[in-house]
Amino acid sequence: MQKINPKFVPKKFIHTMFSEKDIAQLQSLGISPSDAEQQVARFKIGFPFLQVVRPATLHRGVRQLGSEAADELAATLDRFDGTFLKFTPASGAASRMFKRLFEAEEALARGDTPDFGSKEMKPVGEFFDRLPDFAFYDDLKALLAKQNVACSSVGDKKTQLAILQALLGSGGMGYGALPKGLLKFHRYPAGARTAAEEHLVEAALYAKDRSGTARLHFTASPEHRPLFEQLVREVKPAYEKAYGVRYEISFSEQKKSTDTLAVDSRNEPFRSADGSLLLRPGGHGALIENLNELLADVVFVKNIDNVAPDRYKPDTVRYKKALAGLLLQLRGKIFGYLHALDAHPSEALLAEIQAFFEDELSFVFPKGWESDRLGYLRAKLHRPIRVCGMVKNVGEPGGGPFVAVNPDGSASLQIAESSQLDLSNPSVKAIFDSATHFNPVDMACSFIDYRGCKLDLRKFRDPATGFISSKSKDGRELKAQELPGLWNGAMSDWTTVLVEVPLSTFSPVKTVNDLLRKEHRE
Repeated sequence: MQKINPKFVPKKFIHTMFSEKDIAQLQSLGISPSDAEQQVARFKIGFPFLQVVRPATLHRGVRQLGSEAADELAATLDRFDGTFLKFTPASGAASRMFKRLFEAEEALARGDTPDFGSKEMKPVGEFFDRLPDFAFYDDLKALLAKQNVACSSVGDKKTQLAILQALLGSGGMGYGALPKGLLKFHRYPAGARTAAEEHLVEAALYAKDRSGTARLHFTASPEHRPLFEQLVREVKPAYEKAYGVRYEISFSEQKKSTDTLAVDSRNEPFRSADGSLLLRPGGHGALIENLNELLADVVFVKNIDNVAPDRYKPDTVRYKKALAGLLLQLRGKIFGYLHALDAHPSEALLAEIQAFFEDELSFVFPKGWESDRLGYLRAKLHRPIRVCGMVKNVGEPGGGPFVAVNPDGSASLQIAESSQLDLSNPSVKAIFDSATHFNPVDMACSFIDYRGCKLDLRKFRDPATGFISSKSKDGRELKAQELPGLWNGAMSDWTTVLVEVPLSTFSPVKTVNDLLRKEHRE
């Protein structure tokens, strides 16, 4: 990760680094040359580290709900006569899930004998030992039977190689290149379910409106979208019948206009063999554009791999409804304040709103804000709202909740990744190490304002919260740039409330062996 220089990136509109051919390529993707120049400038100057004041902890930024309070908030959602939408980012391939299996496949193909007792290969040994426990086992076994390969002989190198090739390869099940949403996660007596199917079931349980309609939106890569659409066509009737629901399911793809330039070691635009500019997907932060095109009173956001089998769903449903119920209560309070400000912005009202920000949102006002007290409070109320579930930190890699400094000098609740923080700074490292909670990406959101108009989500992101990473292509080193993360910088200027949710609602799948955990077995 590149060390950051916190200088401001000035805008320039000279386009001297791009040829006419380059400009035509950029414009064909919907990228302006000035935006491309800004990206190159960011590589040269860097992104500033996020300034964190303290971690958000229980009762100091993270709310804790008792079972009675959770049920009351869930009932608030049940009484609500509005529209719901479940937004699930599902674009990424599952290749990283199978990293160790790919390594074992390469070794076996060379004729080597992997040491399944070593730290690196131990997960592969567990994979073979517990092969029948995977939900996809029946499909794998049937495919191997056609090749006259018996899964029972997993101690044989030839069989091991055949199993890995059948599971991962394009000539077999193709799991090595499919997205997580299309992999079979859980086994039931009636058959196995993919991760995408589990999201359909969840939507029927907590995102169904009064008309019996559950709306879901998946983001998918262009090459995988037809497979998602085919799966939905095949399974939707059965789930509609089983859960008494009518599904409206839509898809979108990450916009090419959100791709970012890559640069070489000299921070010059990286070029492919044909001389064209190399652009790369801008990361999940690009999906704020997709989210911005959707509309519902309550939008649930959850990662594709964070799904549990039916026996664990009651907790998921209870707390997902509770998050949304709290969102509706919070939204009602904020809308009430905005209407009151329109009618009669009294000193008492302004004082009450200020206390609301400080006491309920852990908000720290910037110096000099009182010079336009009414305008500042009105602007801060008139924003998208999100209520985010947080789980206790049990060592999972990823982001967590902090009180962080905003561009205007205020400080508010934010979700930050470790890559956004200067962990070489002892005081920052101490704040990071004292964090108690982890971000499972479990949110209920609202971006309709108090007049019933949709807010433009692109106006509430912090462009200075992207990051730079090192990659390679065709044996050449390059630097890539990712846009502010979807639940990090892309939602930086949202009204944010954090709520502790039980660990039972969080069951991510980062490696294939995670599917062997009790949280993923019926």
